[in-house]
Amino acid sequence: MGSTSALALDFPSPIATTLRTAKTTLHSSYKLRLCLINTRHQAIQSHASGYSQASELPDISWDSVGFDNPMTTDYMFTVKCSEDGNFSDGGLQRFGKIELNPAACVLNYGQGVIEELKAYKKLDHSIVLFRPEENGLRMRMGAERMCMPAPTVEQFVQAVKLTVLANRRWVPPPNKGFLHIKPLLMGNGPVLSLTPAPEFTFLIYASSMGNTFKGGLEPINLVVENEIHRAVRGGAGTVNAIGNYAMVLKTQVEAKADGFSDVLYLDSVHKRYVEQTSTANIFLVKDKIISTPALEETILPGVTRKSIIEIACSQGYQVEERPVSIEELLEADEVFCTGYAVCLSPIGSITYLGKRVSYQETGLGGVSEQLYQALSNIQMGLAEENRGWIVTLK
Repeated sequence: MGSTSALALDFPSPIATTLRTAKTTLHSSYKLRLCLINTRHQAIQSHASGYSQASELPDISWDSVGFDNPMTTDYMFTVKCSEDGNFSDGGLQRFGKIELNPAACVLNYGQGVIEELKAYKKLDHSIVLFRPEENGLRMRMGAERMCMPAPTVEQFVQAVKLTVLANRRWVPPPNKGFLHIKPLLMGNGPVLSLTPAPEFTFLIYASSMGNTFKGGLEPINLVVENEIHRAVRGGAGTVNAIGNYAMVLKTQVEAKADGFSDVLYLDSVHKRYVEQTSTANIFLVKDKIISTPALEETILPGVTRKSIIEIACSQGYQVEERPVSIEELLEADEVFCTGYAVCLSPIGSITYLGKRVSYQETGLGGVSEQLYQALSNIQMGLAEENRGWIVTLK
């Protein structure tokens, strides 16, 4: 089956398309030509709706589907970019394996960035995305840091829409889970010297996910890592570089073997100031004031983090972005973390230098529960939203 080149408001049929190209400036040192498709919206709507019928769905136990056992969907989106910044030869294609040269820069030097988004299905069968433009912007920031060309924010969002519509039958029913969307930008071209790849691939695939927290939001238990650091000043801790996650596997595996949920990392200079967990940003509540570590050179600018801050401010809370010491964190009234997978998760305890400090035994505290309900209702399309955060697909 041939692929289709995409990134247009008129979504193409994955079966047949007519192509045209348009030049777009993406980065000061990269100019790329992106293939656009001049086909009717009805084509992909007709194609996708054929997959949306419940009778065509496999017999899925949604509660058994998760991050550890990803489910294959129908289509993925992929487009390549040559050294001159010209994206071409790509679009929707059947989900499947990809080929990589053993000398690919992403394999040898880790040149790549990732993003993650969710798509929820509403009772009216429409599908909602939460702030996809923020992920597109963060991918561009990461690509610049990693010396890669990247799609514009608009092109990123359109590619996400296209991928979701082509896989819409895999979006779980309301309250059963979400479609996990994974954009990936990598240097797939072969190079053995320490230089940027001669070719890049922008790829999006999707997988169905059941409810992440089947029994409700149970508090998680963190252990503070005092010697190994997730990121250092001047490094790439502020971008979603693929290598950032491999670096924390050792401490995370050891922490889980000891009965902890995740690891909380300190700054590498003073070994005193809180940064983040392996995959989530950290917040504390003290006397109704919400504080979170300021974004500097070592903390990932989470989309959920940004949204929680904006929601909290709109609800009248004082929010401070500043250095937060581990001593201050241990004396907080509430502690919670935010991230793509957890949305907002309460912290039940933090163990530091062998001493365990507990916050709450079950569920969320007053402030964190209020913020979680507000955010999750917006993400799932259950609450009226006037900030422009929701993109609806029908």
